[in-house]
Amino acid sequence: MQKDDHKRHNIDLDFFRQLDRFSFMVKKKVSTAYAGSRRSIQSGRGLETIGYRQYYPGDEFKSIDWNVYARLEKYYIRKFEEEKSLTTHILLDTSKSMDYRSNTISKFEYGAMLATAFAYLVTKDNDKFAISPFSEDIITRKPNRGQKYLFNNIDLLTKIELAGKTDIEKSVASYEKAIKSRSVVIIISDFLTDYKEIESAVFRLSKHDLILVQVLDKEEAELSFQGNIKLEDAETGDELNTYISESFKEEYQDMLSEHVNKIKGICHRFGADFYSFTSDTPVFDSFFYAISRRK
Repeated sequence: MQKDDHKRHNIDLDFFRQLDRFSFMVKKKVSTAYAGSRRSIQSGRGLETIGYRQYYPGDEFKSIDWNVYARLEKYYIRKFEEEKSLTTHILLDTSKSMDYRSNTISKFEYGAMLATAFAYLVTKDNDKFAISPFSEDIITRKPNRGQKYLFNNIDLLTKIELAGKTDIEKSVASYEKAIKSRSVVIIISDFLTDYKEIESAVFRLSKHDLILVQVLDKEEAELSFQGNIKLEDAETGDELNTYISESFKEEYQDMLSEHVNKIKGICHRFGADFYSFTSDTPVFDSFFYAISRRK
């Protein structure tokens, strides 16, 4: 799927410097966003005492708080809030439709920057992540940690060839076998595919902390052109000569809104988060919005 002689994609690393400048705000939002997945209530040793509960047979005897016993003459043990390591799996659409651009940045480059932004924050916490490209199939990459692994991923993304159609149902069915424990799963795509396939993918991953990020080009989101025009399907190469009228544009907008609303409904039903951005929006703004809206 990768070719050294293929054009290199522009993944702007200045974005990392933006993340560092806003690191306090981002970390505050991230700590809240990931709290539900990263924390569990346990007895015994931990990071912070959050309360007490009565001792039950089978609990460690050494965990009894004797100061409480001296006051109440009953056995109580402390409860702690303990951080757990959490793996982040990022599935990035590399189908041919992601190569579309009406300005300086393609949908893929925009999505790749969002993917590396999530990976960058995971790296800051020294947790594991994987960025796995998919189209008709998926390249399953083993999660790892560290800056060296992050920049290795970025280098691979700059060289990757965008080809084929989006088969999210098949790709997720294959990838879910590689997820060994409850994780954060982020899917970045234009999601311009049958919503039934998206529904199947979301259902399969619904036991995880799931995020869907849609990336569209402003031109395809708003259909800003009109008149006689030749349209080409980026994934199949099929061409269509047509006339874009105002009524056609209205019908197109209605169909796109209906499709996006169906995806939102699927995500709501299965407890996943959904965000939709156009590639003319500053990447940091989109990323920070997604983080700040996390439950």
